[in-house]
Amino acid sequence: MTFCLGMNVHEGIVGIADTRVLSGSECITARKVTVYQQEEQAMFLMTSGLRSLRDKTLTYFDEVMAEAAQPFERLFKAVNAFATQIRRVAREDKEALEDSGLHFNIYTLIGGQLANDREHKLYLVYPQGNWVEIGQGTPYHIIGASGYGKPILDRTLKHHDSMRFALKVGCLAFDSTRISAADVDFPIDVLVYARNSYRIVEHRYEKDDLLEMTSWWQERLRRSVHELPAGGIDRVFSQLALAEENKRLASA
Repeated sequence: MTFCLGMNVHEGIVGIADTRVLSGSECITARKVTVYQQEEQAMFLMTSGLRSLRDKTLTYFDEVMAEAAQPFERLFKAVNAFATQIRRVAREDKEALEDSGLHFNIYTLIGGQLANDREHKLYLVYPQGNWVEIGQGTPYHIIGASGYGKPILDRTLKHHDSMRFALKVGCLAFDSTRISAADVDFPIDVLVYARNSYRIVEHRYEKDDLLEMTSWWQERLRRSVHELPAGGIDRVFSQLALAEENKRLASA
């Protein structure tokens, strides 16, 4: 499985991707992030699904980028070009994969800002090659193992939050996923893009780098459960105690 998270807030974009890849019975570490940067162009891709589909689609896309007469000036045009390569790979490989019992499975998050984009953008591309923009209403999307980290993001992340806040919440969402999904783990690659900067900053975290934060969060969660107002729950145990007392009196 995979955990790739893209968060689009007012200040910019934050991306987090784990690096665990399962290949048959083997577990390896490999990047799931690809970054493209040049003057007035900053774009990244994160993928989940079959590694072979990712590698082939990216190879075709790199060729398109290299042979283009002019760089893409809008991010959606780059997304369309990538989607075209997904459909090309589908024509070549989908039937053979399905004959082998495998789904044509590749999901992609593409984010950044190109020269004629008024602001940074984040897109989700489906295996069919169609795409949606990740907007302000729900300013994030996870591809891969999405269920475990989603609750904390839904409860906390808003479009007006800072990138620093988004990275904190994103790391907690990853940690929740790592604890519950055996095939998601450190190290993780983090991307930060500040609006209108045309510069993506990359960093890799090992488990020890975030141990203080995740340990604090786990302990605070347990403490918060103990401190929760629990009048309704207390009534259940009051009834239980009363039933036990009545039973004791009846047997006396």
